[in-house]
Amino acid sequence: MPVDMSRHFTLPQLIRFTLPTICMMLFMSLYVMVDGFFVSNWCGQTALAAVNFAYPIPMILGTLGFMFGTGGSAIVAKTRGEGDDARANRQFSLLVYAAIVAGAAFAALGVLLLRPLLVALGAQGEMLDLCMVYAMPLVVGVPATVLQYLFQELLVTAGKPELGFGVTVAAGLTNIVVDAVLIALLDFGVVGAAIGTIAGEAVGGIIPLVYFARPNKSFLRLGRTNMDWRMLGHACVNGSSEMVSNIAMSLVSMAYNVQLLVYLGESGVAAYGVIMYVGMAFVAVFMGYVFGSSPLMSFQYGANNRIEMRSLFRKSLLFVSICGVAMFIATRVFARPLALVFVGYSEGLAELTVHAMLLYSASLLIVGFNMYGSALFTALGNGLVSAIISFVRTLIFEIGAVFLLPTLFGADGIWVSVVVAEAAALVLTTTCILVLEPRYGYIRTDADVSKRSGNSSDGHV
Repeated sequence: MPVDMSRHFTLPQLIRFTLPTICMMLFMSLYVMVDGFFVSNWCGQTALAAVNFAYPIPMILGTLGFMFGTGGSAIVAKTRGEGDDARANRQFSLLVYAAIVAGAAFAALGVLLLRPLLVALGAQGEMLDLCMVYAMPLVVGVPATVLQYLFQELLVTAGKPELGFGVTVAAGLTNIVVDAVLIALLDFGVVGAAIGTIAGEAVGGIIPLVYFARPNKSFLRLGRTNMDWRMLGHACVNGSSEMVSNIAMSLVSMAYNVQLLVYLGESGVAAYGVIMYVGMAFVAVFMGYVFGSSPLMSFQYGANNRIEMRSLFRKSLLFVSICGVAMFIATRVFARPLALVFVGYSEGLAELTVHAMLLYSASLLIVGFNMYGSALFTALGNGLVSAIISFVRTLIFEIGAVFLLPTLFGADGIWVSVVVAEAAALVLTTTCILVLEPRYGYIRTDADVSKRSGNSSDGHV
């Protein structure tokens, strides 16, 4: 049965509700890591560098799914909170159809621009050839990527987060099996990794599409709709922060790769790839939580329930605090074993990876707060503030740091750029949350004022 979003969630219940989405994001990061593991250990350092150098381009194209998913989910959840389920279904259907059309258009654009972009970024020779072989299948498969990202969010809004988890597990296992067969057994090299990734994304996108097209037990059903440009535009604007955030992460990766080629060569790009695999798994926990909890905040905002909004906000801050500390400790304890899993064939590359990972680890104490702050405003329908936080955090602070700090501290400046950028972004995120709180009431409600006056009590923590 779908989960009732109108009820009060204790912290264990909130974690249980978001756990399928967290696991879903973890599995997605896992099968990206699997690509890296097989490519590095069976194809070598240059192939690993090529995969990590090219991957941001199809990722940028696929971020359409995040935009339609997060922005549209807030609208659909709010409409359901207002009690208009029929309209919510029409909105849901329009979002899915629009995402398919837009994904196909972006795939065609990517095919035309892929090689010129790789050359402009500095890929050449064998590395350029490997980049093309790996990235072209992913670019062609962008519509599947878009659908997978779209349904990650909409399955939660439909009250079926466990189905989202199951689909992602199936997608991840598909990727792992295809990678193992094509790379380890049949020696397909990086093209095997690409086929494995797109096969997994196809599973993640098509299964939910078929599910929603048929009678189902969720809150949503794919069916007839009407063209609502205003709603679609609002979804795009509202979800633009998540799209900007994911595009920015890819652009940041490109900036790191460019700088690392200059300062450390292919070894630096390969080491950065390992750090991103590990970091992706940790960040997936935060991403899964904010994706999983955002529809609850949107629903309560639509229902004008400020007490539950405040409860969700406080529990979320506690969750990201605990996870950030745990991830920081885990990274410092397991840095070397993790490096050896990917690049144990080269002691020099392993040492470089461990050194960089220890410098990077401090960012895990901060990043969860920034991700939650941006997602909070998306859930509340304020896509502009969410987009500003995402844009400044990545495209200004992090890219600025990755180009400035190496001039002062050499290659180490590249590795600490993310820490400096996240710290600066935390100041911005906190300011936005405090300044805009009176408009939404997610920190203090009328009940809080009454409690301090001794007139009422609220049992929710």
